[in-house]
Amino acid sequence: MKKILILILLSVSFIFAEINFNTASKEKLMTYKGIGPKKADKIIKYRKKNRIKNVNDLLNIKGIGPGIIENIKVGKQVSKIKYEVKKKKSNIDDSKKAKIKKVKKSKNLTKEQKTAKKKAIKTKAKEKKKKVVKKSKAKKVKKQAKKKSKKEKK
Repeated sequence: MKKILILILLSVSFIFAEINFNTASKEKLMTYKGIGPKKADKIIKYRKKNRIKNVNDLLNIKGIGPGIIENIKVGKQVSKIKYEVKKKKSNIDDSKKAKIKKVKKSKNLTKEQKTAKKKAIKTKAKEKKKKVVKKSKAKKVKKQAKKKSKKEKK
């Protein structure tokens, strides 16, 4: 009897919940409007110590407010282009963190050399992010122009 009850409860929760915040990947979390790489990381860090029973539990995380909770509840997701930008930026940040960590561990560099390398890594990452945003804007403009030309043909 208990097994049947649990099975029914689980099936109902799967019907109403698009995403399981206890197991969702960083990429899946970033598909929701208002959740970027940093907030996705915060959610993942939070769920390691706390079980997320419902979406409102996310209010315990600094930086996540009622607006984001509402976006999740109604299933408001970012466009494909914005998601790609988020993902690319996240990859750039992860790469930057790994490189900085490597520099910090380096024993054959002076403190000044480490500082200079870290600054160069951060500058390069910033430039890469700008390129990603610039490309996405160009892609968006191209897509809008294509839609406009289709409308004019009709």
